[in-house]
Amino acid sequence: MLLAANDLCVRLGGRAILADVSFAAGRGEFVGLVGPNGAGKTTLLRALAGLVTPTSGTVSYDGRPLSAVPRDERARRVAALFQGEAVGWPMRVAEIVALGRLPHRRAFSGLGPADQSAITRAMTLTGVDHLAGRTGPTLSSGERMRVLLARALAVEAGMLLADEPITALDPANQLDVMRLLRDIAHRGTGVVAVLHDLTLAARFCDRLVVVDRGRIGADDRPDAALSDRVLTDVFEIRAARGRHADGTCYLLPWARLAPAETEELR
Repeated sequence: MLLAANDLCVRLGGRAILADVSFAAGRGEFVGLVGPNGAGKTTLLRALAGLVTPTSGTVSYDGRPLSAVPRDERARRVAALFQGEAVGWPMRVAEIVALGRLPHRRAFSGLGPADQSAITRAMTLTGVDHLAGRTGPTLSSGERMRVLLARALAVEAGMLLADEPITALDPANQLDVMRLLRDIAHRGTGVVAVLHDLTLAARFCDRLVVVDRGRIGADDRPDAALSDRVLTDVFEIRAARGRHADGTCYLLPWARLAPAETEELR
């Protein structure tokens, strides 16, 4: 499956949020959307999911305009996880994850063997199987995020869109989820995630799309997308770079640049 934005423009509340955005993501790759706060990353993700209507331009699935894809088919092909989703209902975790199977079920039908297998796989992958009997209100913020990720994975869609999937997690769980998203992508599911941690994004993503004031500032492999120029112009920071003993290159945001320093470096 190929998910593409073509010359996408979005205006909200009379303000331009995205302008002439074009990029594509396909099966088998983990794409990170990175950029400063307010750059338009989540709006772009919501437009890709069909939750925001573009002012102009198109979103397409495998060459078909999003508007031509029925809602039920869209729900089976693209799974989405957005910040702020509530899990306040007194439902058991297993029931919350099972909601991910709704696009595959007929109205009023029960869960079949394929549904049960998908739910079990999703809960095992995200490490929430031990929470199966807990209810939504009893979960910590980190547990809640993992349960919502399990619900999205239970859809078994060709594309997964995730908005800040590691924000509420501790470092160990952040590493687990980033590794999981990379593994899911390399098994054939396309993953597009909004990320703020540049260190983890650079380490785990196959490609980074830098969103800068509503436009694409860079779209490349992580080391090229997060060049010194991009870090200066877009993020206004200086970074330390190194190589781990296993050969993996890493980037660590190190210092915020003063306005005068930023202008000088530009």
